[in-house]
Amino acid sequence: FRQTMNEISYLIASEVLKELNYKALIVKTPLAKFKGKDLIKPVVIVPILRAGLGLIEGFVKFLPDAEKGHIGLYRDEETYKPVEYLVKLPKIKNQIFIVLDPMLATGNSSIEAINLIKRSGVLIQNIKLVSLLAAPEGIKNIKQNHKKLHLYTCSIDKKLNKNKFIVPGLGDAGDRYMGT
Repeated sequence: FRQTMNEISYLIASEVLKELNYKALIVKTPLAKFKGKDLIKPVVIVPILRAGLGLIEGFVKFLPDAEKGHIGLYRDEETYKPVEYLVKLPKIKNQIFIVLDPMLATGNSSIEAINLIKRSGVLIQNIKLVSLLAAPEGIKNIKQNHKKLHLYTCSIDKKLNKNKFIVPGLGDAGDRYMGT
């Protein structure tokens, strides 16, 4: 599970990064100059703990110098609402924030993470949400709460069950990735 998640993170990172804005850059090699490109805005990678940690590797391969933030949320199993326990974000606001949440079920944790980032002064157009798997209910909830958010996912599953888990889903991505 861990190896596959890391491999998929690399693939989805390449798709997300294609859509960012770049500027021309002249690079000098020992033999000649050539035209390259660089991101216009720096990127901050923000996993929603714990499961989001499984998506970092692919992004770091492309962006080894990217800053990282962390948002710790867990789902209250009775209300299905996120409970915050950690928020560590860089102070600079004019960056692209890529939020990593592998399993977009109800969307409540992603919505809360995005709200926390916005409250720190980041504009919605500078926030991207990345998931591996999403439920239609979660996508709808995200779109209702953050209309201009760019959402990337590898697959959309059938539905949520009565316990708000994605069906057929992958199980608890955090537990599976961490081996607990």
